[in-house]
Amino acid sequence: MSGWAIVAIIAIVIWGIVQIAKARAGIITDEDGNDSYVPRDDGAGRGELESARREIEQLRERIHVLERIATDDNTLDARERARISAEIEALRGAEDTKQHDASDKEDLSK
Repeated sequence: MSGWAIVAIIAIVIWGIVQIAKARAGIITDEDGNDSYVPRDDGAGRGELESARREIEQLRERIHVLERIATDDNTLDARERARISAEIEALRGAEDTKQHDASDKEDLSK
């Protein structure tokens, strides 16, 4: 075999490997020699996408639950704030009642 025959065989093998790699990647060549990408529609990719979407939705639900727990009124701090707020409102109500009673007594004495 001559040197040129070996070069030709190597070139043909390399060309074949490149064509196989392009086909696996979804690259096709039209009649004019232009390469274009054609996305493959395989069931595995679609299944993985649906699985990822379900997982994201589950994670969103978990985050929603955790946010609700973090901001819920059943925590010790929230109960303490509610108790103090109710006590303040009760004292305000008592002061308003005292002021009301005092103004009523003044009106009655006139």
